[in-house]
Amino acid sequence: MSASGRSETTDDLLAALLDGMDAALCAFDSDGVITHWNREAERILGWTAAEAVGRKGFAGWAVRAADAQDVEERLMAAQDVPGRQVHEFALLTKEGGRVLVRTQSAGVPGADGKPAGVYCAFSEVHAQIDLERSIALSEALMDDASWGVVLVDVDLRPAVVNAHAARAFGSGRTALLGRPLGELLVQGVEELEGALQHVLADGSPPVPVELWVSVRTPEGVRRRCWRSGFLRLGSPLAEEPVPLGVGWLFQDITEARQTALDTAQLRFRAGQLHRSGRAAAECEDPAEAAAVRLDFALAGFAEHALLDVLEQSAAPDRQRLVRVAASPPMLPGAGPAAGASQARYEPGHPALQALDRIGSVRTSAPRGEAAAGWARERQWPQDAAHVLCTVLRSRGRTLGALTFVRGASRAAFEQADAAYAEEVAARVAADLDLAARPRTPGDGLPRS
Repeated sequence: MSASGRSETTDDLLAALLDGMDAALCAFDSDGVITHWNREAERILGWTAAEAVGRKGFAGWAVRAADAQDVEERLMAAQDVPGRQVHEFALLTKEGGRVLVRTQSAGVPGADGKPAGVYCAFSEVHAQIDLERSIALSEALMDDASWGVVLVDVDLRPAVVNAHAARAFGSGRTALLGRPLGELLVQGVEELEGALQHVLADGSPPVPVELWVSVRTPEGVRRRCWRSGFLRLGSPLAEEPVPLGVGWLFQDITEARQTALDTAQLRFRAGQLHRSGRAAAECEDPAEAAAVRLDFALAGFAEHALLDVLEQSAAPDRQRLVRVAASPPMLPGAGPAAGASQARYEPGHPALQALDRIGSVRTSAPRGEAAAGWARERQWPQDAAHVLCTVLRSRGRTLGALTFVRGASRAAFEQADAAYAEEVAARVAADLDLAARPRTPGDGLPRS
């Protein structure tokens, strides 16, 4: 290829590169004559390359006469100082409008090292400010925002994590990068990954969602509720939207949500106590009323309730319990008046512990042990995984024990559950105490 051919190819390549830039760019030789003018400069000011190249400076066409000398001096001064110079000018469009631009200019050295001209990149100030705001927002979010921010790639792995999110996961920021979400969360992974996949496929949801997750931290597993918003991230450089991942913003609302759940639970349980009292009041037999209260107590609380009373004929130094009721009935015909059988509890049984403590005892099946065998040894239903035993007391006397049983799908009993069980036990004990009293002719009133 001849020297002239190589020169033409180089010029064509340079022109293509300049026209493909997102920033407006022009260049001046050492005398201030414009040598290059790209399409973005044409878009902003309206002047074509044919109209701009060859002019000396901006005077008389792209800048007001009063500003021309100052603009030229500031631009050409970049030849004599190292680095880039940043200025703001008001330039004129071809239609006569004014555009405030921010310029970055720098000297271009020749082959001999002497100044050969200046290149100048410029953009509209408002566009530059928008870019700077976007960058500043990104840096603020990634630094220490009050929300957790995680940028997740298309493989659903964290690519960027801010300090707040790292604390929520109980780990360092770099330690979370590139790891599958299943390694970070014990529970809630399916819901989170489903939400992320939905965003990648269909776009951002209109409202935040609440996700309950269990986080694996050095201190142990913590259950948290995160209010989460999702944004699909697309490349601004592609002609068609190309997903780069998902921006996930979340805030820990565990305490507020738990408070709301506790309040709703207290309201429901108070309602159940009220309804059970109304239903028990319609029972002629106090023992039947006790069984009715057990039925109401189970709703949303446990799968089984077992009612054991102390055998009156037993020796004073021995505590012998008799199963008088179960809800739901464990055997055909078992109920408050039929099917009573002795509960042969071994020493140390939680029901006997409740009698000794005059309080409540909570227990759960040990991990790694067959729950059915553990329950059978203690005469509980075979699906028992969590048990709460509480004492029956009335008029200063111990009448027996009340046991609530939960399956493995439920959480273990907590202190708030024990308080509710004790409230139910107090009402059941009052019914049993009334049932044990000898009736006299004046005890009852005619029913209306």
